[in-house]
Amino acid sequence: MDVPLWLALLVVGFLGIKLIRPPWWLVAVLLLGGYLVADSILSPAVDTIVK
Repeated sequence: MDVPLWLALLVVGFLGIKLIRPPWWLVAVLLLGGYLVADSILSPAVDTIVK
């Protein structure tokens, strides 16, 4: 079964917030950090780790 990445991330994020209840600032830092790393020169290194 093929699940779109955005849907998988949405489900995992929702469950993580409901179960673990991290502080809102930690969620914001992780989202912003992931966005900035994805658009930087580190993206090929992160891509090889994720694959």
